[in-house]
Amino acid sequence: MKKYQYKVQGVDYEVEILDVEGKIASVSVNGIPFEIEMQKPINAAKHPELAATRRSASVAATPAPAAAPVAATPQPRPAQPAAPAGAGNPVKAPLPGTITTINVKVGDTIAVGDVVVILEAMKMQNNIESEYAGTVTAINVNPGDSVMEGAILLTIG
Repeated sequence: MKKYQYKVQGVDYEVEILDVEGKIASVSVNGIPFEIEMQKPINAAKHPELAATRRSASVAATPAPAAAPVAATPQPRPAQPAAPAGAGNPVKAPLPGTITTINVKVGDTIAVGDVVVILEAMKMQNNIESEYAGTVTAINVNPGDSVMEGAILLTIG
């Protein structure tokens, strides 16, 4: 299995390609499995080593699948119009998981210790509390989004 190291928005990711078949790739991002769809299928004639991948579940190094993990990396989507960069303190995900609930909206005033997001990880609900007091200036995730450790969930100004 081939492993790649990426840094996205200052967060390190280890991506392991497990299997590739046509436009679908099975990858593991920081130990979390994902199936992703690539924009173009990999040409087996140009990458014969991938034919063995389907039989043995191991991937030889090839530059073509390297584009796939970028799509696999869960990226926060703006839920509201984003505030200008640097317009506050970021609240980051302490571990990878799935956003289940967002308890605030842009413009809400919050205190230190308020639960702003609930993150499900390993079948447990984790309350993400604010480390800052202020006003929510941006929310970068939606319920159902998968996030990696260190992803910016929201910004408090």
